[in-house]
Amino acid sequence: MIGITLPTYDSEQHVSQVRVIRSEWTKLRSLPSTIWGLLATVVLMICVGLAYATLRVARPPADPSTFDPTAVSLAGVQLAQLAIGVLGVLFISGEYATGSIRVSLAAVPGRLPMLWGKAVAFGLTTVVLSVPAVLASFVAGQSILSAKSLDTGLGEPGVLRAVLGSALFLAAVGLLGLGLGALLRNTAGGISALFGLLFAPQLLLGLLPESVSNAAYRYLPTPAGAAVSYVHHDPVTLGPWTGFGLFCLYTATVLGLAAWRLRRRDA
Repeated sequence: MIGITLPTYDSEQHVSQVRVIRSEWTKLRSLPSTIWGLLATVVLMICVGLAYATLRVARPPADPSTFDPTAVSLAGVQLAQLAIGVLGVLFISGEYATGSIRVSLAAVPGRLPMLWGKAVAFGLTTVVLSVPAVLASFVAGQSILSAKSLDTGLGEPGVLRAVLGSALFLAAVGLLGLGLGALLRNTAGGISALFGLLFAPQLLLGLLPESVSNAAYRYLPTPAGAAVSYVHHDPVTLGPWTGFGLFCLYTATVLGLAAWRLRRRDA
């Protein structure tokens, strides 16, 4: 059952955005899916990074100058994004599935503050969780790579940006999932759309001529957003912060469409 704390208001008290955020945070931490989703994010982040680092130690690179030890430690980001994105979908689609969204909207007549409250509560929660998770994954991975002197440190150029950028990327993916869940109002549809946006464009580009696919690849959601998590810049992708900014634009567009639909038809 979804726990719901409703903001109360009377002649001396009104529904403020801060109260709505507090209410959404209460809902978020009371959902069983939150615990499992966040746990899956952390486990995937750390375990995949450890496994990949162990593999690279067993099979050292032929040319160490092209080796990116940070990317090895953060390999789990590619799977962790799925867990956090699905959790974002569930955070709002679950209310539509049970019908409890009507209670939430009755408590917040303005409607849009409810959506923004969910976005703030979920986004901050994801960042607070992801930062220590990516740091732990980085440190653990580098400790394994040090056996073959393949490790690096946070003080090296671009490393700290890649580590913290990975946490920001996960938060943006989570908000993308939230936006899709709010837009489609269906769990299966939201998760399918999330997977489609993150992976389908790359598959479709593979069917096009190489000149066209290379030109368009850098503007796709996943390559653009993930660029911030790499130390060595790939000429095929956008710059780290430019790519992440484009991914944030995709996320903001989806949230904007969700807000537009919420204003037109709330439940």
